[in-house]
Amino acid sequence: MRAVAVHADVIVVVSAIWQTTCTAVRSGDEGFVIDSPVLPDELDALPGVLEQAGFPVSGLLATHADWDHLLGRLAFPDVSLGCGSSTAARLDAEPGAAQRALRAFDDEHYVARARPLGLAGVQALPVPGRLAVGSSAETELELHPAPGHTADGTAFVIPWAEVLVCGDYVSPVEIPMVSDGGSIDAYVATLKRLRPLVERSETVVPGHGRPLDRADALRLLDEDVAYLRALTDGGAATPLPAGRRSESQRQIHRRNAG
Repeated sequence: MRAVAVHADVIVVVSAIWQTTCTAVRSGDEGFVIDSPVLPDELDALPGVLEQAGFPVSGLLATHADWDHLLGRLAFPDVSLGCGSSTAARLDAEPGAAQRALRAFDDEHYVARARPLGLAGVQALPVPGRLAVGSSAETELELHPAPGHTADGTAFVIPWAEVLVCGDYVSPVEIPMVSDGGSIDAYVATLKRLRPLVERSETVVPGHGRPLDRADALRLLDEDVAYLRALTDGGAATPLPAGRRSESQRQIHRRNAG
């Protein structure tokens, strides 16, 4: 796990597995953690890392309901978890799915965890919407809809820091992945919706991979739109974006095309 400060009020932690990102944001004596690292030692270390950096944790947020973005409760078991209304609905419709997927990952990789993942009492947040951080009217998170990768999804804008946390989009290490419940059309629509948000951001935090500057994020966004449009026309013959052609990405591509 590595941590990088992208703004005085924003720290991004990148997991050693899948480069899954976790973003901490603060204002005054209040703060939120968006998404999560994955491995037990990373989750154990996270509270100390944020405390040492002076980042309070008042609540947890998730960009979507895939299990690897929901593990904040393992680091902060007594803190509330909020998510967009579409993600809350997916969690309600798929009870226990995240826990089963986590157990399958742990079984495959021989990972032992000290406690089970608890997701009771998730708070549904309106999307589009705003969420206050601290007491200043100038420090509100913006919530924007972001379905397509999955049926649910929320992108979070941190306006005063000019940071966009977009979930599993615009990744430098992963091609667009259309999972169960998602669709190519919805994915492209979300990328179009994200473009103006990227254009007014200094830093873009994808769900997987390092934080990006605006220029790199826009380049990847264009590559992803082109890939998805070509996938609609050409299926499995569609070339993968440059720099994202490993065997793992080819497996994702085959699932996209199948």
